[in-house]
Amino acid sequence: MNKQIAVYPGSFDPITCGHLDIIERGLEIFDEIIIAVARNSEKNSLFSTAERISLIEETFADNPRVTVDTFDGLLVDYVVAKKSRVILRGLRAVSDFEYEFQIAQMNHNLAGKVETLFMMTSVPYGYLSSSIVKEVASLKGSIEGLVPPAVKKALAKKFAKEDSGSNQNQELVRQ
Repeated sequence: MNKQIAVYPGSFDPITCGHLDIIERGLEIFDEIIIAVARNSEKNSLFSTAERISLIEETFADNPRVTVDTFDGLLVDYVVAKKSRVILRGLRAVSDFEYEFQIAQMNHNLAGKVETLFMMTSVPYGYLSSSIVKEVASLKGSIEGLVPPAVKKALAKKFAKEDSGSNQNQELVRQ
């Protein structure tokens, strides 16, 4: 029997509990999930690609059915190269669907054997996005239960650096 592999692509800047929800539920359907971190030069990422991969690997260190990789270029080419036929995507709202539907149609046009499987995000994560998490963390709000522990720690460290840099700049201005 062939192993059923799904590719879960995204920027994951950072990975959230909403992403984890989709992955955990996806593992009930698939033998393996490859989390494919997109290298997107157009996005202004908080974490480097290497940092994002490291955070995801730390989060799934005890799960041999989850692997982390990175890709650039066409997603369908990556999916085919990984011997998969399924792109796994999470949906939070109708606005997600409209965008994802267009991408799924194009991917199917490019590689007819590749299907996109949409999973609705569980209710507690319907509002959650990486952007919201970064915004709340930057303003020192609680992100407890929204991200894995490794990400919570990395965000605190990242924004502590920014604070110390702005404090240094304020000191220079005062002098």
